Amino acid sequence: MRAYLDHLAVERGVAANTLSSYRRDLRRYLAHLAATGRSGLAEVAESDVAAFLRALREGDDTHPPLGASSAARAVVAVRGLHRFALRERIVAQDVARTVRPPAPPRRLPKAIGVDQVEALLAAAGADGSPRALRNRALLEVLYACGARISEAVGLDVDDLDLEGGTVRLFGKGSKERMVPMGRYAREALDAYLVRARPELLAAGRGTPALFLNARGGRLTRQSAWVVLRAAAERAGIDVQLSPHTLRHSFATHLLDGGADVRVVQELLGHASVTTTQVYTLVTVDRLREVYASSHPRALA
Repeated sequence: MRAYLDHLAVERGVAANTLSSYRRDLRRYLAHLAATGRSGLAEVAESDVAAFLRALREGDDTHPPLGASSAARAVVAVRGLHRFALRERIVAQDVARTVRPPAPPRRLPKAIGVDQVEALLAAAGADGSPRALRNRALLEVLYACGARISEAVGLDVDDLDLEGGTVRLFGKGSKERMVPMGRYAREALDAYLVRARPELLAAGRGTPALFLNARGGRLTRQSAWVVLRAAAERAGIDVQLSPHTLRHSFATHLLDGGADVRVVQELLGHASVTTTQVYTLVTVDRLREVYASSHPRALA
């Protein structure tokens, strides 16, 4: 298992968060195998892998049942481990090859309206303090660029090109992409860099990080969550928000405005357009709303 995870980290460049999830899933898998008397991967049969999948969905005394998405991720990790073991000639066959992960339900991504986004952004920087300017700039970047929260807090100052209006983001697997920024995001970043970051930086030892905490270090993902929730509360937004909500809103609003799905795919950093196409469900839903409220015979 350690060799497989090292392979993913070093040779495949898998993101740290994904590695952490895989490690947790594989430890549970190995514990499951040990409980059934298996002492090595060569002893594992297809039925053992299938039984593990059933255990994930049904739960046990120490683990609650997993939803389809979480169970699918665990099965993907297990399948990858067995493929790796076959390639390294640890086993003679891949017994996990035919065990398919459960298909997660296709849900519409949560997005908020443009008016709610504007209220959220205004509330983030309401008092004009250094931290308020940072918060406004952070949320502007999340919405203007469709950035993941890990991409935003991972930004360095040198990743910005305010004059050219672009930002360099590093996505899953350290894949780099350049994303344009609008005027509002550039102005918020400029205000933060000139009037707030130097003061926050003085409290630390110096760092290239763009978004800083009160101690002068890099802002964490957890702190960014706190920033968003506080801004939502001040803005009176009573729906449950996460940093990913702004990413979903970014994609939904672009598609509602007529953007091509493949352009949105590039902006989001999706490896496959299939991932991006889930957002088209949102726009179809919006089309139905407009049709129902506008067509004279929509209710017939």
